[in-house]
Amino acid sequence: MAEECVPKDLDPKEMGEEELWELINDNRHRISLGVRPCILIPYLRQARVLNEMDEDEILSCHNLTNRCMRTSHMLDLLRTQGKNGGMALLESLMIHYPALYTQVTGHKPSTEPSRFSGLIKYSELTEYLVRAVTGMQKELQEARNEASKLRAHGASLEADISQMMEQEMKSRTLRTDNERIQRHLCSLQREVTKLKDEKCDLYIRYTAAIEEKSAVNGRLHELNLQVYQLQTELQNAQAENEFQRQRSLKSVCPESPQLQDEVRSLRCQLVKAEKLDPARQDILAQDLAEAIDSQVELAEQLRSYREENEQLLRDKKKLLDQNESLSLQVQQLTLDCKMHQEKNTVIQNQMKALQAERDQAYQSRDEAQAMIARVLAEKDTLRCQLVELQEKETEGGWDSPSSSSDECPVSCRRRLCRMDAINPSMVSCNSECEDGATCSVRSRNAEPPSPESLRRRKEILYAESSSEAAETDSLLDDFVLLPSVVNEGMQTFRLSSRRRSSSHSLSRSSVPPFLMRSRPKAIRVSGRVLSISFQGEALLSQLAVVGGNKTGVFVHQVTEGSAAHTVGISPGAQIVEVKYEKNQKALRMVLEDSTLEEAMWALGQVAGICHLSLRPRQDDYEALLQQLQSSETSSGDSFYVRVNMSLAAGPGGTLAVSCNDILHVTNTRPAGIDDSWCASHVHPCQLLDLQSGTVPNYYRAQRLLIRAIEDMSFQAKKSEKGERVMTQNTQKTVRIVSTGRQGRNPLWVSVEEEKSASAESDATSAPKSCVTLMPYTLVTPRYPPVCRPVLLLPSVLGRILDKKLASWQGFQLCEPEVLSSSEHAAQLQRSEILEEVEQGGSRCYTLQSVEKVMKKGIHCVLPLGLDCVRRLQRSEIFPIIIFIGQSARSARKLRSKLHRHSQTEEQLLACSRSEEPLLDKLPCLYHSVDPESWCDQTSLLTSLRTIIWEEQKKIVWVEPDLW
Repeated sequence: MAEECVPKDLDPKEMGEEELWELINDNRHRISLGVRPCILIPYLRQARVLNEMDEDEILSCHNLTNRCMRTSHMLDLLRTQGKNGGMALLESLMIHYPALYTQVTGHKPSTEPSRFSGLIKYSELTEYLVRAVTGMQKELQEARNEASKLRAHGASLEADISQMMEQEMKSRTLRTDNERIQRHLCSLQREVTKLKDEKCDLYIRYTAAIEEKSAVNGRLHELNLQVYQLQTELQNAQAENEFQRQRSLKSVCPESPQLQDEVRSLRCQLVKAEKLDPARQDILAQDLAEAIDSQVELAEQLRSYREENEQLLRDKKKLLDQNESLSLQVQQLTLDCKMHQEKNTVIQNQMKALQAERDQAYQSRDEAQAMIARVLAEKDTLRCQLVELQEKETEGGWDSPSSSSDECPVSCRRRLCRMDAINPSMVSCNSECEDGATCSVRSRNAEPPSPESLRRRKEILYAESSSEAAETDSLLDDFVLLPSVVNEGMQTFRLSSRRRSSSHSLSRSSVPPFLMRSRPKAIRVSGRVLSISFQGEALLSQLAVVGGNKTGVFVHQVTEGSAAHTVGISPGAQIVEVKYEKNQKALRMVLEDSTLEEAMWALGQVAGICHLSLRPRQDDYEALLQQLQSSETSSGDSFYVRVNMSLAAGPGGTLAVSCNDILHVTNTRPAGIDDSWCASHVHPCQLLDLQSGTVPNYYRAQRLLIRAIEDMSFQAKKSEKGERVMTQNTQKTVRIVSTGRQGRNPLWVSVEEEKSASAESDATSAPKSCVTLMPYTLVTPRYPPVCRPVLLLPSVLGRILDKKLASWQGFQLCEPEVLSSSEHAAQLQRSEILEEVEQGGSRCYTLQSVEKVMKKGIHCVLPLGLDCVRRLQRSEIFPIIIFIGQSARSARKLRSKLHRHSQTEEQLLACSRSEEPLLDKLPCLYHSVDPESWCDQTSLLTSLRTIIWEEQKKIVWVEPDLW
């Protein structure tokens, strides 16, 4: 048709627009049937006669239901481009459909540049042609491979067909044999029926024969009696005959012929009687044999019964023996139990006696301590009196000239010093009494106070003598004595008091020896923990610490001459707790499980009097030092965190991390590096450290996180397109996690405030978190022993894929249970209901249904939402969460599946956008599937199965509840 309408020598480039499109419209039906728009669109896009919107409209419009309609709509769009659209169409046909091009234009196709209209540049055209040729070659190769596969498949199908034919022939022969056997079976059944009928007849005949036999036996018995009678009569007749014969011989009787006839007749009868019927004799013999056989069988049964009786008797004897042995054992065990009970009674009595002795010893100790306290109080009173006597004696008789007092050095005499125990609850009142203008009754100075202070002390001591004894009794129960503390803050006061009393001082040689002694300070003892009270100003300059949350924080070095050194703190003691006052608020910090960074911050906050609780652990301290010296570890810290932001690698060994990575922090205060942690990546399946480096510490990472969020928010306001891009990047690089604990590092657990809800921070304290964003969250490893449940998201797509996934081996869909109202209320109270199928209905998904599937050793597919994750984790069930990312293109791949389940693409995308931000709030990791990594439902299910197999092998990292 095209050859008739178009001259052979007329080139399409020389045609006008109307002629060209008239040619195309004449062949419109042929083009619509033979062309696939998706193949021509790339060239038409390259020639700039179609744009992206046209492509989406052609390929995705719902009104275009088949390929012909799409091709026709493409021709209509090209018609609006005029001649360029027609030329681009013909050139694309020349490249991709050369046969159709020949039919339309009447010219043979050619890839020479002169045959093209110039809509595409030569370089771009060459590149497109190369790509097209390459694509065609790939398609040809794929087609050849497909053809070879089809041929191989056809050969295998032919082989299968031949095998099936053979099997059909065999089945036919088997059916024939079966029919023949069935017929033979029917005939045999008929014969069996006949035989059964004959057998019944024989049974009837046998019964009749038995009855006849019994009758014959009776008749035989009667005949035997008759024979016996006849024999008797015969003997009598013979005897009489013999008698008559003898008598006849003696005298011949005329009646002898008649007698002889009678004798003959009797002899004939006798012969007949002696000759019985042979059949009857056989019957009698057979009955005799049967009777003998039955007697033998009865004898055998009797013998077997006797043997069984003997065996039972032997078994009975054995059981009686066992019973006797067991009774003996029971008696022995009863005696042993009684003995043990008596021993336990004796031990309990001894324990009671020991407890009584212990209580008596405690009482004696308390009485001794009370007596010591009274003696000490009396001693203090005597010392005060002695000091007053010395002062009077000095003023009266030992007064020397002023020149001699000037020549005497300031420190020529040491006065009486009274060191008292520091009660931790009375630090505030003691600090008020330490004023430099006046001397305190509880003075702890190295030099004696002034005479005015001594007089006030005497009056107060007499007034408080009754209460001081009770206080001393309670204090001595909890305190042990240590050397005294030299309070450096009171040196000015001591020097001034020495200058004021220099005119009344004595020489050191004249002071009695007992005046040089003083009462030492005290520390509180609680088990193996020693609570020491001392002046803790600038505590980190007095001592250095090592360790961490894994080993404990130990005192490493103590500065000589400091207050810590004076009270006897030595290296090797673990710091368990520190108490101090700040801004009139009591603070308590437990450092038993704190990191090195946390412990150093806590000790740096101490100002004034502090109470330090120490536990002696010298062996653990030496083991830690040995590990540090051998470089096995860099500190005593060891914990795992989940990173909530992405950090690029930097100079100085900074570790590159991504959001949701797990890090093993091994040192929170590395030497020579400020505001950094030493950390390592963790193997996903084992607790093994991989690449190591440094990362920002919590506060620096929090500042970086806030800065990153501000930068992304600023960039997101530029344009709508930029907003969409930055939103995607934010979800990939930042995880927004906040906590309810404000004012300090939520990873720290040491600060426990006693008198106020929160402590005010200053320049040296930890910064308050105005924003509670967390760059790191603590995680703990878990190892699920069985197959973990599977949760597919978004939930709209999960409902479609759950049944397909559950049909595979190793997976089973979780089924809802029907609960009564009472069971529903009880399980709802115990938080065992995961989700209700219908609101207020009786069908619910419960923990028991999930555990029932897990006990089988297979994966339980959960047709639920995100709300069930926390309920499962409270029961130590950690599901595999897989989020399948969605885009407009990936949603189009599932269009038919969505329509089948009464869902639309817009609903799927809306569900994905609403559930994706909720994943960051889960206390566990999840796996995301890229929307471009699968092409259809089968490939998606295959990739999901691989992901589940990989996730099952990984360690489950669980976050604590941050609220």
